[in-house]
Amino acid sequence: MAIEVGVVLEGKVSGITKFGAFVDLPEGKTGMVHISEVAPTYITEITDYVKVGQTVKVKVLSVNDGKISLSMKQAIAKEQKRPQKPAKSAARQPYKPAPPVTSPGDYEWQSSRKSSPSTFEDMMSRFKQTSEDKMSDLKRGESRGYSRRGNGNGRR
Repeated sequence: MAIEVGVVLEGKVSGITKFGAFVDLPEGKTGMVHISEVAPTYITEITDYVKVGQTVKVKVLSVNDGKISLSMKQAIAKEQKRPQKPAKSAARQPYKPAPPVTSPGDYEWQSSRKSSPSTFEDMMSRFKQTSEDKMSDLKRGESRGYSRRGNGNGRR
């Protein structure tokens, strides 16, 4: 099988560095798996995931000037994401919207009453008014000597 971008191959880990693992591929070629392409999670120690001599599946990401860039996590993802056929007896269910989200707290932007549909201009006007009210409250608090940064005693 030719080594070209997108192909999934098996190879043996021939060396490990801090930044990745070298994998011996068919046809006597060697590619490198960067540490960020070893697993779908953050890795601090590559030796926790691969050992020299281990056989691994890799996907070819790029071939530039004889350098072969590989990915183990994309090879695994491709295997796991194979489309599964739906069961014949399972019929498609009609779309049901999710129930409304209720958040803790009583915020001004959460309307407790159902009002008639508003125009964009009405909603923008209410938003601007609410923003101006909040800004004036903040400015009053700062003029009294209270800092938003909190320097320990509540005063500047």
